[in-house]
Amino acid sequence: MKIVALVLAGGEGTRLYPLTAEHAKPALPFANGYRIVDFVLSNLVNSGISTIYVAAQYKPESLVKHIESAWAPSFDGAERMIKVLLPRSGEPFKGTADAVFQNLQLIESHSPDMVLVFAADHIYRMDVRQMVAFHRRRHAHVTVSAVAVPLDKARGFGVLSAGADGRVHKFSEKPKQPEPIPGDPRFAYASMGNYVFEPEALERMLLEARDRCEVDFGRDILPRVCTSDRVYAYDFSENRVPGLQDYEERAYWRDVGTLAALAAAQQDAAGVRPRFNLWNPRWPIHGRVQELEEEGEVSAPTWRGGRRDRHTDERVQTS
Repeated sequence: MKIVALVLAGGEGTRLYPLTAEHAKPALPFANGYRIVDFVLSNLVNSGISTIYVAAQYKPESLVKHIESAWAPSFDGAERMIKVLLPRSGEPFKGTADAVFQNLQLIESHSPDMVLVFAADHIYRMDVRQMVAFHRRRHAHVTVSAVAVPLDKARGFGVLSAGADGRVHKFSEKPKQPEPIPGDPRFAYASMGNYVFEPEALERMLLEARDRCEVDFGRDILPRVCTSDRVYAYDFSENRVPGLQDYEERAYWRDVGTLAALAAAQQDAAGVRPRFNLWNPRWPIHGRVQELEEEGEVSAPTWRGGRRDRHTDERVQTS
């Protein structure tokens, strides 16, 4: 199966100022030499997905440098590739859907069987193959990864209303009154900003959006297509990755969009029994670069993206 992933890493991160005064949000340091973008990229390569584009726009210099030094050396450019994409027009992407539309021809040049559009600014571990398998079993046009969040915090997310089989019948972007999960009024299903698309459906949705002057998946496209297309919610709590310790929080996922949220996630990764353990050899976080101060050089990691790990399930064959 040929899979192409587009990672959306153009966020300005205004709520993280002054940290984002000179850096894009995904390029911000997180802990122990890792940057925020390293988590989504690690999930992709650990899942055997090795054709990856990173869409950037706001102050992209540090992000481009990090991808080139920490990630690109481990991709051979033939079977594995990673590349940063900037707006071709010189103007910022107008929204998440516009970022994909501007690169639609490039994506289609790979003739993929599936297209992933993932956010670059969250801290989590995820076996993406399990979401892909769910998508295929449901014969979905688009699948949205979802996580349960407290109802009073759901107003800051896209909220999905879904049936027992995961079929989404309503999507609301940052609703004032989020709809709770059936049977559990304390929580709502929030979009994680990770999407799996059938290529033909993605092209059709983007062309329709272009005609309607729509530019964003969460605000424009997903609320509209829920009534006409097979849209499904993938429950992130059902995702399993190897190597988690008993003291770790299962299905850990954090949106680090504010200074307080970033600090809290960093604290979760600290200590001898962290809620989120950065050192998991069975599902490692890649991209860590150590600067050699005495020589002024940067050493790239030695991992190879897309390699099958003996501890994980059979890898997905990608372009």
